[in-house]
Amino acid sequence: MSALELARHAREALAEKKARDVVLLDVRKISTVTDYTIVATGGSAPQLKAMSVSIQQALKKENLQVYRTAGAPDSGWVVLDYVDVVIHLFSAQAREYYTIEELWADAPRLP
Repeated sequence: MSALELARHAREALAEKKARDVVLLDVRKISTVTDYTIVATGGSAPQLKAMSVSIQQALKKENLQVYRTAGAPDSGWVVLDYVDVVIHLFSAQAREYYTIEELWADAPRLP
């Protein structure tokens, strides 16, 4: 599975859990860390947890394991690192505070 396919598969899992404002960014030309970044918002800590679990379960079915996770739903920010795809799950308040998308302002947003 290519990195883009992985990212799109993760985005589908987020849609199933009603994630809001999901953005898929192609950061290949501006990052040496990853190829794609996904940013999504959840309405509560339980929803952030459900989003995280949903992604991990969907990708595990494709024999893909998360390399590393950071954060916690209660903190308002969870990061799932699949090496070529990094997924940031935020509460609305944390997303507004950290404005992580500004780091990737030059990155194309993918449909």
